[in-house]
Amino acid sequence: MENKIEKYVREIPDFPKPGVLFRDVTGILDTGEGFRLAMIEMESALAGVHVDKIAAPESRGFIFGAALADRLRCAFVPIRKPGKLPCRTISEDYELEYGHATLHMHADAVSPGDRVVVIDDLLATGGTAIAAARLVERLGGQVIKMMFAIELAGFGAREGKLAGYDVFSLVRYPGK
Repeated sequence: MENKIEKYVREIPDFPKPGVLFRDVTGILDTGEGFRLAMIEMESALAGVHVDKIAAPESRGFIFGAALADRLRCAFVPIRKPGKLPCRTISEDYELEYGHATLHMHADAVSPGDRVVVIDDLLATGGTAIAAARLVERLGGQVIKMMFAIELAGFGAREGKLAGYDVFSLVRYPGK
């Protein structure tokens, strides 16, 4: 079956460096039809599932996460870089492909027993996703699904860092 979303993903050769084929999620966003299809597919993937909150890291995760939270009529939890949230936060350090980063979430954003979906635009190494899941779980929430617009399966995150989580991607590419 043809993936209708895939036709909206732009491929940009040699970005950010020679030899890399960049998969650009903004192709989904810059048409009403692409974004509408993405939201329909994400919502359908959660049909019959009780969701209390959608948690998403900035910045493009916010786009998909907030829209899905609205469709599901549930709360949205922003996960941000250091110094961006005004109340007391908890933090999680994680590894990037080339370095380290930290994510923060309000310390009262998730309650014990909350059923939470973590959503982001891209799954590559899984570092951001696992950091977001750890934040949710440290507050007693249960990550019931992880959702991504694009997955680069060649990094092995689904079988590695995210093993044990229910992972859904709109478009899954075999390489990096």
